Amino acid sequence: MTQRTISEVSELVHSRQISPVELTRECLQKINALNSELNAFITVTAESALREAALAQDEIAAGKWRGPLHGIPVGLKDLIDTAGVRTTAASRVFADRVPVRDAEIVARLREAGAVLVGKQNLHEFAYGGSSVISAFGIPRNPIDSEYIAGGSSGGSAAAVGSGMCYAAIGTDTAGSVREPAALCGLVGLKPTYGLISTEGIIPLSPSLDHAGPITRSVQDAAILLDALTGTEWRHSESLDVEHGKWRVGIPRQFFFEDLDSEVATAVEAAIDELELMGCVVADVDVRVDTDRTLQAAEAYAEHRQRIASSADLYDPETLRRVRTGENISNEQYRAALRELGNIRREIAAIFDSVDVLVTPTTPIPAPRLSNLTTNIDQLRPTELVLLRNTRPANVWGTPAISVPCGRTSEGLPIGLQIIGPIGRDARVLQVARAFERACA
Repeated sequence: MTQRTISEVSELVHSRQISPVELTRECLQKINALNSELNAFITVTAESALREAALAQDEIAAGKWRGPLHGIPVGLKDLIDTAGVRTTAASRVFADRVPVRDAEIVARLREAGAVLVGKQNLHEFAYGGSSVISAFGIPRNPIDSEYIAGGSSGGSAAAVGSGMCYAAIGTDTAGSVREPAALCGLVGLKPTYGLISTEGIIPLSPSLDHAGPITRSVQDAAILLDALTGTEWRHSESLDVEHGKWRVGIPRQFFFEDLDSEVATAVEAAIDELELMGCVVADVDVRVDTDRTLQAAEAYAEHRQRIASSADLYDPETLRRVRTGENISNEQYRAALRELGNIRREIAAIFDSVDVLVTPTTPIPAPRLSNLTTNIDQLRPTELVLLRNTRPANVWGTPAISVPCGRTSEGLPIGLQIIGPIGRDARVLQVARAFERACA
């Protein structure tokens, strides 16, 4: 049951063929069985989850069904505040931090009736794309635990991929929802900048930070997006609308450079499938800004006071990354903010001629964990490769989704990224859903 999608089990819950308590117990059993190996959860909230499940069960029995998330077990990246439950950011700095208020998106999940089963492991303070650096150990890939789960939402992807929960909410500053989703064979959605509230989420770079769902299907991602934005049914019910021929732009420069050969083969096959679906495919030129001044400055500003008092509690590599923003002047920061506005206006013009852009989600499949832990000097360069294709959508502020599009000869998942114009999240979901169905 725990490998089914939300859209599948919610129908069974609504019709009372299965209870939220049964679903929650199954997920908690999976956590007990697998978490010691996959290290997906930092904190498991078993008692409160069973109480929430029992309440959902009673409400549904009384005819008070709230929608497709009602009674469904969901996890949260441990960067998202939960009242009365510690939120650590996978750091010793916050090892005992217990918020007094829920983040806005947690309040929305509770309103939708979701059952929250715990807080999931991540790269310390979300400053990395591997989750190799965490005060609570390294989350591992559910496909093969010898490989990384990705980052920074690595624990969230490991949990969903292994059936410990039906969906998870991660954060994405440079690809930290889409990249681990791709490496673990899942769907990862980064909505338009600002569409999902980041209030109550420990920030990395507020100008680039997003929150979004990791799920097993595009339909499930749309269901989560509806709950997190309060736009009841808008995205999930628009997935299967009739469409014309989508114009698909392929930005080969930058995004298709230096690809792993098996990734390249799988993505080209996916592009062929899009053409078979009736899409009009054409190469396009897109300028990509790779300057990291803005992120570095904002990350340092967030951590400056903590470093002054508690530098010894940070992992040394996290501390090094944060301190790269130490000497950025206010003038340089303001210039970077102005350039961000220019970039977002410039990308909007690209979508006058195409409906979506399509790229590989990651240039390479999941690296073997031992290659990074034994060659720590390769950690950051490898992360920058993994996040290369996802980061531009954070800079642009555009919606982007990763969907599975194949596997390597070793069985490692490969992801296809679909990017749309700002505010057209429904279009991105529609294209992704159509591709998912064509490949089923």
